Amino acid sequence: MILLIRQILFNIVFYGATTVFCIVLTPAMLLPRSVFIIGLNAYFKSVHLIEKYILGLDFEVRGKEYIPTTGSFLVAAKHYSAYETMKLHLLFSDPAIIMKKELSRIPLWGWLAMKARMIFIDRGSREVALSSIIAGAKRVEAEGRPLVIFPQGTRVAIDETPDQKPYKGGIIRMYESTHQPILPLAMNSGLYWKKNAFFKYPGKVIFEFLPPIPPGMKGSEVLAQLQNALEKKSNELVQIALKEENTSHDI
Repeated sequence: MILLIRQILFNIVFYGATTVFCIVLTPAMLLPRSVFIIGLNAYFKSVHLIEKYILGLDFEVRGKEYIPTTGSFLVAAKHYSAYETMKLHLLFSDPAIIMKKELSRIPLWGWLAMKARMIFIDRGSREVALSSIIAGAKRVEAEGRPLVIFPQGTRVAIDETPDQKPYKGGIIRMYESTHQPILPLAMNSGLYWKKNAFFKYPGKVIFEFLPPIPPGMKGSEVLAQLQNALEKKSNELVQIALKEENTSHDI
């Protein structure tokens, strides 16, 4: 019963705060982008505090030593839910994120994402989508920002395999066109914040950065290496969390 109350309270506060921030940040779009980003970061920090103190959901970051300290680079991340998208601005400085074009049409939220200079792609046409990805990657590279892409192209459940939701070639096209390293980002967020689920659960999400894949490798080799690394580590993080949860229940 306590958990149910916390879940309901969390959703009320979370969606309420999101609405308020969207309204407040909309006129901030007229300000310089650097000022707008400060407001955007304040929103993501506020969401984290709401999760932590109302829901009991926190996160830990491992492998920080693998994050490049300067310049632009590619980040290939596992994607379970909206949770990790709201942590990217806490993990990186001013990241650009590959998003489906439909999200840009959401009132207020979509306008803010456009001001933040995300990359929107039209998934209705493969060639148009790839062209948008390449153009966006080159723009972000020139801006010196990290670029985040979810290689499977959509959210997945923790029990869905690459056979069901395969890794796509967009990350390889960006890798080949920008000659940048790929930083894999594994996680277990799908245990606590599931896709399309209203209720979220307390716990600790683990984000783990893996050794970067250097530029210059063959695309097919890169995709295989990336898939193996992300799937192995993400599944490992999920199993460790499940084991710890079962152990705590036994005590």
